Amino acid sequence: MNRLSIGPQLRTTSVLVVHLLLLLYSTGQSKLIGSSQPIVATVGDDIILPCHLEPAVDVAAMTLEWSTTDQDPRFVFVLRAGQELVNTKHPSYKGRTSLFTDERKHGNISLKLSKVKPADEGKYQCYVPKLNEASLVELVVGAAASPVISLTGIDGDKGGVVLQCKSKGWYPEPELLWLDAEGKILSAGPTETVRGPDDLYTVSSRVTVEKSNNIICRVQQRNINQTRETQIHVP
Repeated sequence: MNRLSIGPQLRTTSVLVVHLLLLLYSTGQSKLIGSSQPIVATVGDDIILPCHLEPAVDVAAMTLEWSTTDQDPRFVFVLRAGQELVNTKHPSYKGRTSLFTDERKHGNISLKLSKVKPADEGKYQCYVPKLNEASLVELVVGAAASPVISLTGIDGDKGGVVLQCKSKGWYPEPELLWLDAEGKILSAGPTETVRGPDDLYTVSSRVTVEKSNNIICRVQQRNINQTRETQIHVP
């Protein structure tokens, strides 16, 4: 009776298959981790959009991509064979994005974004094509500035004074309110809003008030949890 025997070639093949399966299994366990909460930045800040592999995998030699979901071209940073592909990058991000070179071997592909602009706001995706792993990070951009109150005239009919409140350098568009010393909202003229070439907003409004009053101008943006106010005493 002939007995089947496993030859050296078959043994070698079996070992290679096992090693390959183990490699695929271990690689498949790594997940890209971004941020479950939005990253909040002020205009002009240098920030980090977090993204790393867990468990860590050396990605120094892999293609790494960062892109936006609502811009064209969509890429903000692409690394291939250790070199940045500058020509694929959206023009507004040139010179403002980079990775941590020494951290890539530890699976860290967080994006450094410098001099944040209002237009940078949105969702970003970090992606490792070889691992087919992606993760989203949301960036919220804000800017706030204190208002300035000035006396612009006298209202002879009402026997009061006309005040103007103006605040420059907000993002997103804020709300302007006039209040008395007790915090009650005053009836005022419409708020004028101007958006500048830098995407920042300027808001202004006028109100007529009686003399001998303390008046507050408050400018607020609830999305970024920012409030600025200035108080004036009308003698």
